[in-house]
Amino acid sequence: MNEIKSVLKQHKQQLMKLPNVIGVGIGKKGSKQVIIVFVKQKMPESSLQPKDVVPKRLGRYETDVRSQVWVGRIHV
Repeated sequence: MNEIKSVLKQHKQQLMKLPNVIGVGIGKKGSKQVIIVFVKQKMPESSLQPKDVVPKRLGRYETDVRSQVWVGRIHV
């Protein structure tokens, strides 16, 4: 888990500068750990400039672009 945190830390600032990106995190896709990139709205890659596309991998970890953020129960 520390390695993926380190990779995310190295790339977080770059990812957050991309248009449409609202957050990043670590999660699972199937049984694999992935770097999650949350966006306001998913768009076809073909409609984006190459410099605005979320990379498919960061280090040895895949990225997973998600357009919804699900929050569990919040206690205050």
